[in-house]
Amino acid sequence: MRILVTGGAGFLGSALVRYLLAASAHHVINVDALTYAALPGALAGLARNPRYVFVRADVRDAAAMAGVFAEHDPDGVIHLAAESHVDRSIAGPAVFVETNIAGTQVVLEAARRHRDRLPAARADAFRWLQVSTDEVYGSAAPGEIFDEARGYAPNSPYAASKAAADHLVQAWRVTYGLPSLITHGANTYGPFQYPEKLVPVTVYRALAGRELPVYGQGTQMRDWLYVDDHAAAIARVFAAGRIGARYNIGAGHVCTNLELVRRVTGIVDRLARPGEASVDRIRFVADRAGHDQRYALDTRRLRDELGWRPRLALDAGLEATVRWCMAHPEVGRLMA
Repeated sequence: MRILVTGGAGFLGSALVRYLLAASAHHVINVDALTYAALPGALAGLARNPRYVFVRADVRDAAAMAGVFAEHDPDGVIHLAAESHVDRSIAGPAVFVETNIAGTQVVLEAARRHRDRLPAARADAFRWLQVSTDEVYGSAAPGEIFDEARGYAPNSPYAASKAAADHLVQAWRVTYGLPSLITHGANTYGPFQYPEKLVPVTVYRALAGRELPVYGQGTQMRDWLYVDDHAAAIARVFAAGRIGARYNIGAGHVCTNLELVRRVTGIVDRLARPGEASVDRIRFVADRAGHDQRYALDTRRLRDELGWRPRLALDAGLEATVRWCMAHPEVGRLMA
C-alpha cells in the first residue's frame, strides 16, 4: 500500500514512519509542516529509502492537500498531524482549533474526493485511521476504566479539539462513506519527544541538576506507553482493525505523576549521577487549570481482536529514554 501519514515528522508520527518502513513493504508519504516539535534526526537516513517520500505542507492548506493526493495516489491515510501539548492549548487555543479541527476537515475532504475517483476495488480497500487520545474521555473516577463505549467528556482545549476531530471523522464515515477507524492512545514517551512533556523535561532537568517541577501534589494518574509500542499498535489497527471501530491503546503501566518522576530520577542517578538524590529536587507547583486527575484504559478490544501486546515494561522504556536523552544533550537545550 501507499500510506499517507500526516504529522509524520513529529514524535509519534516519526516513530510510526520508521516502523512502517522497517516492518512492512508499504510505501510511506509523510506530510508534515515541520513545526517546533519536529526534532532533527527523527527521520535521519529515510530520504535514501525508495519507499519513502517527504512533503512539507500544512494540513490546513486545502490546495496543498489536494495536490498531495493527486500526485502520490495513496491507498489510505493515518492522520496524526496535530498540536498536542495541553499547556500550550491553555495558553493559546486558537492554533489547536485551526490545526486539529479545521486541518482534519481539510484532509478528510481531500481524502473523500480522492477515494471517490479510485477504481472500485481500491475504493473499497481505502481506509482512514484517526490517531486520537485518551484525553477525549475526560477524567476517570477512582477505580474506573474506560472502554471504547465511554462517551466523550474533554476538559482541556487540546482534548476538545481532538474530540471534535474524531466527530468529524465519524461524520465523514457515516455521511460520505469514507471508511475510518479511531485509536485512543495513552500518554506516550520515548526518544525524539520535544522537551515540554513530563518525561523528557524530568530527564533533562535531572541530568542538569535542576529543580523538578511537578503539578499539584503529583497525584494525577496516567497510563504510560512507550512510543515504539504505540507505533506498532497504530500500524496493527490500520492493517486489520474493523471499519467504524475505536481502539484504546495503552500499556497498563498506570502510576501517579510523582511516582513516574521518582522512577525517572532513580534511573538518571544510576546512569549519570552516581551518589546523587535527584528526587530531593522535586518541587510542587501550582496545578494546571482543568487538570484531569486520572486516565485508565480498557485495551481488551485491541488485544483480543488484533493480538497486540506492548513489548516494553515501564522501567525498561524509561531507561531506554534516559539513555537516548543522555546521548542527545542538544535536545535538552530546547527547553524553555
